[in-house]
Amino acid sequence: MLNILDYGAVGDGATDCTRAIQRALDAAAVRRATVFVPDGVYLTSTLRLPPYTGLTGNPLWGFRAVGGSVLKLNDPHAPCLIDLTNGQGATLNGLSLDGGELGKNVHGVMVNNAEYGGHGEENTFRIERCRIDSFSGHGAFLNRVWCYSIRHCMISHSGGDGIHLQGWDAFILDNWLTGNAGAGLAAREKSASVTFTANRVEWNFGAGIEVCGGDHFIINGNFFDRQGGPGIDLKIRAGTPTSQVTANNNVFYRNGKPERCGTGPYDSSQIRCTDVHGLVLTGNLCEVGRDDPNAGPSENFSPDYGIVYGGLEAAIIKDNVLLKGFKKEMLIDLGNNGDQVIVKDNIGTPYQI
Repeated sequence: MLNILDYGAVGDGATDCTRAIQRALDAAAVRRATVFVPDGVYLTSTLRLPPYTGLTGNPLWGFRAVGGSVLKLNDPHAPCLIDLTNGQGATLNGLSLDGGELGKNVHGVMVNNAEYGGHGEENTFRIERCRIDSFSGHGAFLNRVWCYSIRHCMISHSGGDGIHLQGWDAFILDNWLTGNAGAGLAAREKSASVTFTANRVEWNFGAGIEVCGGDHFIINGNFFDRQGGPGIDLKIRAGTPTSQVTANNNVFYRNGKPERCGTGPYDSSQIRCTDVHGLVLTGNLCEVGRDDPNAGPSENFSPDYGIVYGGLEAAIIKDNVLLKGFKKEMLIDLGNNGDQVIVKDNIGTPYQI
């Protein structure tokens, strides 16, 4: 394993280490090796991971403070801190990436391919055990990616979405997506074959997960807490409906936060599914709440609505429990549903302030 200290990096939080760390990564690329980042704070601009290289450190980060291996952005004009665009088979592991809210639209991690498969193979990168925080753009901007995983990370307080993706064949597992100015995860362009499981998605200003015109999404076993919009928001994109989605066994708590909620129809809801073809929405739990520690004015309780749906084809909305799960109405049928739509055996009670 190569060590960035041997290439001139200094973890004092004052020295620009961009060239030193990049030299270590380029040396690792020759033998497809891993580069180690010891404990310390290393100032850097954009770092580019070559194919089949690793950049790893000690993940000693918390929600409000960090230790261990920290890469801190010092260039407000950089497109990103970590560029994985050409990093097929690369691994980013155990690092705290600090954007410092510098610049405009600076991403934490970026993959920006001109086309799918432009390098002749799957991306197959991994982002694991990393804290990606306070970037002015998206926490992770993934454009035209396929075959990759994001696991055990905290992606937080970005100026855009926590994860912004266009691509397919993804495993997004056991992450903490919190406090982002957009959605926790957004797939607003064509995206498919995404497994989104065991994530905690909380306090984002947009939806917890927003899918527009994507297909084959597995959204199971997640916790959606206090989004500015719905916990899950499935929508049409440029005439293309979202299709083939299973969203089961999730917990939805106090989504549609009033001061963050938009003005669109039924933004204040736990789940909104419009123009979805092929949907299984079962076994979810929903509850109303307000800010921690359960304090503040009564109008801070949210959301107004439980499950909002319309324009469905071949869909099942069944066996969901909304005990104190809404303020006004449990189910909102917007109409225009096609054949083979089953909505039954959903139970709940309104929250009484």
